[in-house]
Amino acid sequence: MVAATQSLQELSINSIRFLAVDAVEKAKSGHPGLPMGAAPMAYVLWNQFMRFNPKNPKWFNRDRFILSAGHGCMLQYALLYLTGYDSVTIEDIKQFRQWGSKTPGHPENFETEGVEVTTGPLGQGIANGVGLAVAEAHLAATFNKPDATIVDHYTYVILGDGCNMEGVAGEACSIAGHWGLGKLIALYDDNHISIDGSTDVAFTEDVSKRFEAYGWHVLHVPNGNTDLDAIAKAIEEAKKVTDKPTMIKVTTTIGYGSPNKQDTAGVHGAALGTDEVALTRKNLGWNYEPFDIPQDVLSHMNKAEQGASYEAEWDQAFAAYKAKYPAEAAEFERYLSGQLPDGWDKDLPKFTPDDDGLPTRKHSAAILNILAPVLPELIGGSADLTHSNLTELKVSGDFQKGEYANRNVHFGVREHGMGAICNGISLHGSGLIPYGATFLIFTDYMRASIRLSALSQVGAIWVMTHDSIGQGEDGPTHQPVEVLASLRAIPDLTVFRPADGNECSGAYKVAVEKAKAHAPSLLAFTRQKVPNLPGTSMEGVAKGAYPIVDCDGTPDIILMGTGSEVSLCVAAAEKLTGEGKKVRVVSMPSWELFEAQDEAYKESVFPKAVTKRLSVEAGVSFGWSKYVGPEGYSVSIDTFGASAPGGTCMEKFGFSVDNVLAKAKAVLG
Repeated sequence: MVAATQSLQELSINSIRFLAVDAVEKAKSGHPGLPMGAAPMAYVLWNQFMRFNPKNPKWFNRDRFILSAGHGCMLQYALLYLTGYDSVTIEDIKQFRQWGSKTPGHPENFETEGVEVTTGPLGQGIANGVGLAVAEAHLAATFNKPDATIVDHYTYVILGDGCNMEGVAGEACSIAGHWGLGKLIALYDDNHISIDGSTDVAFTEDVSKRFEAYGWHVLHVPNGNTDLDAIAKAIEEAKKVTDKPTMIKVTTTIGYGSPNKQDTAGVHGAALGTDEVALTRKNLGWNYEPFDIPQDVLSHMNKAEQGASYEAEWDQAFAAYKAKYPAEAAEFERYLSGQLPDGWDKDLPKFTPDDDGLPTRKHSAAILNILAPVLPELIGGSADLTHSNLTELKVSGDFQKGEYANRNVHFGVREHGMGAICNGISLHGSGLIPYGATFLIFTDYMRASIRLSALSQVGAIWVMTHDSIGQGEDGPTHQPVEVLASLRAIPDLTVFRPADGNECSGAYKVAVEKAKAHAPSLLAFTRQKVPNLPGTSMEGVAKGAYPIVDCDGTPDIILMGTGSEVSLCVAAAEKLTGEGKKVRVVSMPSWELFEAQDEAYKESVFPKAVTKRLSVEAGVSFGWSKYVGPEGYSVSIDTFGASAPGGTCMEKFGFSVDNVLAKAKAVLG
């Protein structure tokens, strides 16, 4: 039975606290302070407000929860265990931060069911939350009817001081206010402590006023340690405001209950220690052994029965919707299934060398607008570069406050926020395909979001234009000489640099299919015109690298390249062939796809017997040695670019037919 001196609420909150304390203590690693301080707000939120089914973590209309302050992940693992998720058992909690456990050192959506997004890099979680709220608003506007609602849920986020210091959070929260995302509710754990100590050393702004300026509804709970009624009232008020997101500042004490370490940096990122754990147990009246939770708490907090009721109620509503609106219901079910429409790719364009050449960014624009009518789940836009990236969908208007059914998203000059928001849209799990666009050089501003898209198994498409020194007059600040190499270094990110129209079609085909398979792609397009080349194909792109010009028998030399430089290889090969040389030209639109092929195919493209090889790419040489080998050479640019017309830059840095021909002859000896 419940101890006479503690209410069931107090026991439940202390259960959350001590699961965190004991797990961190056993691991000798972790962050106990946040769970100890944030346990009351988390308890109120999960016990009184959130609608979810722990026995079906992927139930569509569940409320989404994000722990943006992911270092405090034991808070989330404790909640998952106590509310009845099968994905986190008490044994999993005992294995916190250990090899192969379901309770890693920061929440990972691909590892633990019930975790919606991967957090840890501060600020990413709240920014992902904006994306989840965008997805909810868009789907509600698309599918709900005046007499039938099937999309209706909230996104709740707990974030900390560190999240509010990070720029990505500011970018995303700024635009969330502009969009008026009323079903986004963020609880700010205002505990005034970071790793360096009191936040006063670096962070003294009025966060509430900042969020008010963003256009958020802002509330404050002065006593987040014990005033559960005030926390509940604030969440109730937040839900009543439908035209603004809400930020609830909940002032707490980090490490609450620890006599000697609460309200200090010492409890932020380290175990309490045996003696302090004992003192904390005594201070909070916790008379239980490590990992021992009262049965009354387990019964009280388990939401399996309630969650099943929520889901059954929604199933009934969806059945009624399906009867009234069968076409819309079928499309909604297709979204959720992750299936693509039959024949979605049949109109992707094909080209011959007789077709006029275009910048590949213009091919991209045409393809996006071929796909948009047949893939209504395609939604996205640019970081204030719509008319340079050419990413506008002609079939739709702009996604704006009150116009959430539209699919053109203007992110403003917020590359990092754009990336995190797109990740959130994908991680909503509703089959939407988000795309985000900017200049290739500005992937540096959103690298953390791109990396997390790969780590988190996100089906996003990153559309990047102005892909080399060929972009010209803006100069070296805008010319991405090293960027492709660095992006290729990210595991599980498929990078494309198509050479012409056929390869653009092939790149989008693969990227869309990968998006549905929960994997991101990045497409890099030219500003300058490129010719349509002989031998290119969508099928070849799917293999990553393939011959587009070949010879009889074993080649004397293999020329290889990507993007706009493939045409230089083709022209040089023609001259070499005229001089009696046997030449193969290989287009390599995606290194990652090529590396995924079997060894027999790789050998067929790059026979080991052919050691004379030349790569041509208007970027750094880094990485090409794997393909050119010790007897080969790379025509590359291992310096920064220059401000001049694009054609001049290409010529001056050696990207000309004459230079490629000269280097090929040098390789041949």
